[in-house]
Amino acid sequence: MTTFHFVRHGKIRRDVDGAIPPGDPGLSTAGREQALRTAQELARDEICCVYSSPLKRATETADVIAAHCGGDAGKLHVEVTPALRERINWGDLPGQSHEDFQALWEKCNANRKFVPPFGDSSIDAGARLESFCLNVLREPPQDAVIAVTHGGIIADFLLNLCSEKELQRVNREFAEAPFATESLPEGSITTLRFDGYSLKVLAIGEIALQHAH
Repeated sequence: MTTFHFVRHGKIRRDVDGAIPPGDPGLSTAGREQALRTAQELARDEICCVYSSPLKRATETADVIAAHCGGDAGKLHVEVTPALRERINWGDLPGQSHEDFQALWEKCNANRKFVPPFGDSSIDAGARLESFCLNVLREPPQDAVIAVTHGGIIADFLLNLCSEKELQRVNREFAEAPFATESLPEGSITTLRFDGYSLKVLAIGEIALQHAH
C-alpha cells in the first residue's frame, strides 16, 4: 500500500501593510513554524520521498518537511513538479488586481468546468492531481510520500474523487465548504491510501497540534 500525505503550504509572507503580494511570495515566520509542526507530525511515518509544487511557498514548506522526515538517512530530496501547482495563481496574469483574481477564483469554484484565461478549471486541476498519484504509483513500491501543494487543487481533487456522502463521512466541514480556507488550513495534512485497487481518503485538512521545538 502507498500512503499519500498532501500538505497545504504554510502561511505566506505579506507586505508591510498586510496585503498579499502577487506572484511567488515565500513563507512568513508563522508559515515556517507551521511547516515545522507538520514535519514533526509526518516524521512519525516512514516517508520515502517529498514532492512539491514549484511555487516558493510550497518549496519552502517542502524543504522544512524534508529536513525532518529522512530519519537516520538525513534530509530527503525534494522533487519539484508542475503537477502540484495551484489551479490559478495571482500574478500569472500581468496587471491583474487581487480583486479581479478573487472574482475569477470564485467563478472557478462556482462553475467547476469553467476554464480561466490562465491556469486550469477546477475539474482539470483535480484531474492533474489524480494523474500525479497514478504516476507515483507506477514507480517501484513506496510506503508513504509527501506532496506539498495548494488548498484549491487539493479541494478540486477530492471533489473529483469522492461522493458527497464520502466527504461528509471524513470531514463534514470540508464537505459543506470545500473551498473555504478553514476547511483546508495552511500547513494541514490530507491523507489518502492506495490499497491496490483505489485511493481511499483517510483524513482531510488535519492540523499538527504538537509544539515546534
